[in-house]
Amino acid sequence: MDLRTRRLVLRVVVVLLAFLSTASPAYAYLDPGTGSMLVSAVIGVAAAVGLALKMFWYRIVGLFRGKRVDTPPPAAGGAPPAKE
Repeated sequence: MDLRTRRLVLRVVVVLLAFLSTASPAYAYLDPGTGSMLVSAVIGVAAAVGLALKMFWYRIVGLFRGKRVDTPPPAAGGAPPAKE
């Protein structure tokens, strides 16, 4: 990017942040249950992200190490693999 483009992008970001930082009155009531709902939503999102990371941990590590990770073998008692 040249200098003009960077300055233009910086100006747009500054103007956007200025518009987003202005506060307008919100004529609303937030009861205590709303706070606990927001906390439980944040905890739920964190748990979902943690579970997703746990499920794909070896694939993520393989991406950073540059190794290909094969799928694990089927669980014991499962159907035998199909012959080709």
